[in-house]
Amino acid sequence: MIAALLVNLLRLLLLPVSALRWAFAAPRGGYVVLEIDGRVVDLQPPRVRLALWWRPRKRAPLSVERVREIGKHLMKDPRPAGLLLRMRSVHAGPAVLASLRDALLEIRAGGKDIVAYLPMGADNAMLLLASAARAVVVGPETLVSPLGFAVEGRYVRRALEQVGVEPEVFAKGMYKNAGEVLVRDTMSEAQREQVGALLDARLGDLIAALAQGRRVDRETAARWIDEAPYGAEQAVARGIIDAVAYEDELEHMLAAGLLPGTTAPRRAEASAGGSAGVGALAAGRRHARGRLVAAGRYLSARRGLSLRPMLPRPIIGVVEVHGAIVSRARFRGASLASEERLVASLRAARQNPRIRGVILHIDSPGGSALASDRIHHEVTRLAEVKPVVACMSNVAASGGYYVAAAAHAIVAQPQTITGSIGVVSARFAFGPLLERLGVSTDVVKRGARADLFSPSRRLDAGERAVLERELDAIYATFLRVVGRGRRRPVEEIEPLAQGRVYSGAEAQARGLVDMLGGFERALHELRQMIGPKAAAIEPAIVRASRYIPPPPLLPAPVPTLLELVGLRGIASEVALAIHCEGERVLAYCAEAADVD
Repeated sequence: MIAALLVNLLRLLLLPVSALRWAFAAPRGGYVVLEIDGRVVDLQPPRVRLALWWRPRKRAPLSVERVREIGKHLMKDPRPAGLLLRMRSVHAGPAVLASLRDALLEIRAGGKDIVAYLPMGADNAMLLLASAARAVVVGPETLVSPLGFAVEGRYVRRALEQVGVEPEVFAKGMYKNAGEVLVRDTMSEAQREQVGALLDARLGDLIAALAQGRRVDRETAARWIDEAPYGAEQAVARGIIDAVAYEDELEHMLAAGLLPGTTAPRRAEASAGGSAGVGALAAGRRHARGRLVAAGRYLSARRGLSLRPMLPRPIIGVVEVHGAIVSRARFRGASLASEERLVASLRAARQNPRIRGVILHIDSPGGSALASDRIHHEVTRLAEVKPVVACMSNVAASGGYYVAAAAHAIVAQPQTITGSIGVVSARFAFGPLLERLGVSTDVVKRGARADLFSPSRRLDAGERAVLERELDAIYATFLRVVGRGRRRPVEEIEPLAQGRVYSGAEAQARGLVDMLGGFERALHELRQMIGPKAAAIEPAIVRASRYIPPPPLLPAPVPTLLELVGLRGIASEVALAIHCEGERVLAYCAEAADVD
């Protein structure tokens, strides 16, 4: 409270300066420039409060949350004409791209213009975003490449055979395919089917975006993709983009109103040598610099006019489940959803009276089954006393879906990868390799299966039967968790499981997801659950790093079948293999269906 008071006093003293800064933040008829170059995420990451001189601060990724904040101010501000997107590269998953495009479309629907400038050319992702703009301009000598999407699988059975390594894969669910790259030479029909469905969804989304944004029919948009790539001028002739320009030319064209869709002369007319066109470009050169303002400067000027709340306000908690799910993060720097941190955060959200509800933001392919089960338990306990909505981002599959199942409602984008309700386990026998290297193995044991998990030999039929039985039990547990969360009998869930992954749209049609949308949709749904006075409650990320004891009257943990067997999953990332060593794994293998 004291800190807020001091900050507010300082802002009041500087209010005349802040008002003057805001007055010049966006000239009338100008454009706010949003730079997109690199990673894009749903939520704004926390600021690094202290940057050491030997560790320079990394540039934070652009967030959809920040774009929505810029859009809200733009739509209330009559001075700027709109938003100029300057996109050099975009690294984001399909769900984040969909959310960002939705935010841009909202800005256009609010009466503001959007122009997209792509100085390095355009690929699938950039054209998907640029389809939300009124005009699209690329740099000279670039390629416009809406090539569509492809999946390549790498199969290593013969390579392992040559070096003397014998893989043994156990899977429950005909679509649970993470281990097939070890034991096959080609893609299975089940894998081809589900990957094909995901590709159909991605391609359909791109075709629909191009058709809507460029105002053509779907057949034309599909033909653009099949006949790509194009040179910049050829793309203009096809109607995929509107113009080609260097960066300084773009600023002049904006100032002079020379882009398609305006009443001013077009660029072609200006370059024809007419005095009106030359005069327009000359006027643009004189005034363009003053008509553009960086989005960061614009947002900072607006924030300088606001005061901090003096008293604690109710908030909506956001708990992030990002990265592979592990019991404990053993080193820093990896993107991991640590059970320790998440359990502490969920308990903090449960016990904090200011937090009226929680959004579980999930972007995870799963991981440790034990960690997933414990996180799911804490979500269940939280949902007993506060409304919880799961918001699925790019991937919320296998263990990621396991965690989401306890929420009161699940929201996903149409392109979210989800489902993968199944179990997979794999082990390697290095006996033949050791023999080739001249290494012999001799064993002394007490207990018929004391060396069950020894990598020096293959399992016998009885041992394989034991592991198959335990996998059946884990799979049954997963089905019960989903059935309880979806309030449906297991008999209805089992046909939807089988380890199959779905797009968000497919999952919603099958009842595994409640509604389609991004974070804003999840926020709206949670506010509806909280009550009519929740419209003004803002979200805040909950991150608890210290241990928090369980809430009172927590029932004694019941041993689950997940704790009865040690299964080692096929890790899609090295970090997952390191952090989940010796643990059970429920993971969707992203590399088995990586869409490019």
